Amino acid sequence: MTRVAGIDCGTNSIRLLVADRVDGRLVDVAREMRIVRLGQGVDRTGRLASEALDRTRAALREYAGTIRECGAQHVRMVATSATRDAANRADFVAMVQAELGVEPEVISGHEEAALSFAGAAGVLPDLRGPMLVADIGGGSTELVRGGPGGPLRAHSMNVGCVRMTERHLHDDPPTPAQIEATVADLRAAIDAARQDVALDADAAFIGVAGTVTTIAAIALDLEEYDPAAIHGARVSADQVEEITARLLGMRHAERAALPVMHPGRVDVIGGGALVLRTLVEEIGADSVIASEHDILDGIALSLG
Repeated sequence: MTRVAGIDCGTNSIRLLVADRVDGRLVDVAREMRIVRLGQGVDRTGRLASEALDRTRAALREYAGTIRECGAQHVRMVATSATRDAANRADFVAMVQAELGVEPEVISGHEEAALSFAGAAGVLPDLRGPMLVADIGGGSTELVRGGPGGPLRAHSMNVGCVRMTERHLHDDPPTPAQIEATVADLRAAIDAARQDVALDADAAFIGVAGTVTTIAAIALDLEEYDPAAIHGARVSADQVEEITARLLGMRHAERAALPVMHPGRVDVIGGGALVLRTLVEEIGADSVIASEHDILDGIALSLG
């Protein structure tokens, strides 16, 4: 048995998983998340904002304490879209080394997709045949297709809930013109992705990360966020359409009042829902399977 710690630092959130690796599987010891919005303004400025770095530093300080208390033997931290795009990512790397004692890996979109696939596909054993995993993040969305022992085909799109919100969805609720502009961006990105990944309904469509799990929680009409109920839940295309329309028609206070809504997702969930809805439409999928396991699990599985 090996105790490992994985950290996923995305555009919107930073997450920690401390787990024991037992016979190639993970047994959770601690799982934490903070919304730090590291990618605040990156799409516009090309730089990580100083206040975003400060929020991330505070979260990392807490995570370093948890890792020490749990006695993790190996630590890996991965940074994705916002950091890939930032001109001042050296400042981020230095901050992480100072707080955590390890150097963060700023990985490519293809590497991100492969880790997401490993984390999601490995814990949905009832699925057979090809799988298409969509990891809808804050700054990017990774699409990866593979199967049991089969080759991976992956593509990273620079569209995510934070990036789409900052770029287009400026009103609350957004105007029809803003929604139309977002969908146009998404369709163009998906068209480009088709050159690398087959996007069709022949594969089981699996969605990971907070946008998908939140929409699944709404579809299940949960009174509180329940990962056990959400994991493996199948959300129909009609439900994705209805929930997306509902979220886009709400004001901030109405979205915040939803019992399963994390405060850090209130202002960007509409953008994320549009990513999911457009993918479902373009793929022709009749449903999406929500997975609570994703790139964070893939990071932990790569250790030890």
